[in-house]
Amino acid sequence: MKRKFDRVYQFKITLKRIKPPIWRRIQVPETYTFWDLHVAIQDVMGWQDYHLHRFEIVNPATGALKLIGLPSDDDDWSRATLSGWRQKIAKWFTPENKVAVYFYDFGDGWEHEVELEKILPRETGVRYPVCLGGKRACPPEDCGGVSGYERLLEIISNPDDDEYEEMLTWLGGKFDPEHFDPKKVVFDDPAIRFKKAFEEE
Repeated sequence: MKRKFDRVYQFKITLKRIKPPIWRRIQVPETYTFWDLHVAIQDVMGWQDYHLHRFEIVNPATGALKLIGLPSDDDDWSRATLSGWRQKIAKWFTPENKVAVYFYDFGDGWEHEVELEKILPRETGVRYPVCLGGKRACPPEDCGGVSGYERLLEIISNPDDDEYEEMLTWLGGKFDPEHFDPKKVVFDDPAIRFKKAFEEE
């Protein structure tokens, strides 16, 4: 059953330590959990959800920094990670508490700033979540983080590089780092993604 909602949260997601910036702007229902937001970020950025993720955000009630994502007995953090599917974004993001950091792929170490820009009335006829805009392509999965991505761009911009052909083959023949089309974003159903991830093992 779809959850009813009256408001939407508008976020700007920016991949940190990359210039020029790679960013996306989305609107999601106020009923979203952090798991739902994770799925939306994966889809709008262009990640494949192959790796672990975690949000870091201040608890507006206490001022303490908290981790929200996938709890694990293997956590080496002293702070427990809260289950993302049990935490509603509306309880954490406020006009005074606008920013979280979204970590994806702890090996490559991708960090995203997730900034609440506005809380708006739901528009009739709009199917949420929706991508309003963005710039530049998402780095390929498993490219080695920021430094690996910078090296990848150097290689594919120079046909004389010894790794040029090998890298193009790995990329599937082409890669345009400047291309992003918000109209081509397809959002998965977070409930279906959750079922695939946790109930069909």
